[in-house]
Amino acid sequence: MPEPRSRKDAARNREAVLAAADALFSRRESPDDITMADIASEAGVGKGTLFRAFGDRTGLLRALYEARLEPIRQAVEAGPPPLGPGTPPRDRVPALLDAVLCFKLDNRRLALALEEGGSASPYQAEHYERWHGMLRAVLEQIPGLDDGNFTAHALLAATRADLVEHLAAEERIPRERMRAQLATFVTTVLGVGPLDAPTASPPQSPTSKGPLA
Repeated sequence: MPEPRSRKDAARNREAVLAAADALFSRRESPDDITMADIASEAGVGKGTLFRAFGDRTGLLRALYEARLEPIRQAVEAGPPPLGPGTPPRDRVPALLDAVLCFKLDNRRLALALEEGGSASPYQAEHYERWHGMLRAVLEQIPGLDDGNFTAHALLAATRADLVEHLAAEERIPRERMRAQLATFVTTVLGVGPLDAPTASPPQSPTSKGPLA
């Protein structure tokens, strides 16, 4: 049976809203300046359409975040080394943290808006729990590492959106230097021998515009 027009319209509106939000976050200086009304106007839809499709501003940000994150999630779940499940744990942990950092650098304003928005604890957010659970599972495969839960929290703290924004915007630390510094930090935490800093960026989503500086 042909897809009902209402369903097609809803899917088309959803894509238009996500594209509009993506464009606004690429242009605006502060994520706090972007309202649901701004996104609705940019997408050419009514505000009611946004609330029906996403619930609220946080729901919309989460949907955009997840759409951009999808290629990395696929690489982690079923891709080749260094992100994929066949990678030795001591090599996979630095690669996972590098993927998180690169994603935050490529989506700085969106990550800030999502991590700083809402009243709930950021550590209970779905996107954080996913990264933490994945990292903890890999850490617990490393012999001699006592507390994968705490170590995962500590390592992820080095990739918080507000810290990444401060380092990139205020301290003007270049991307590759930041990646090398994180790799050194992860190596120190894990107590392993020196590892080469990552030389290739992890997969990016088709909608990513690169660093939103």
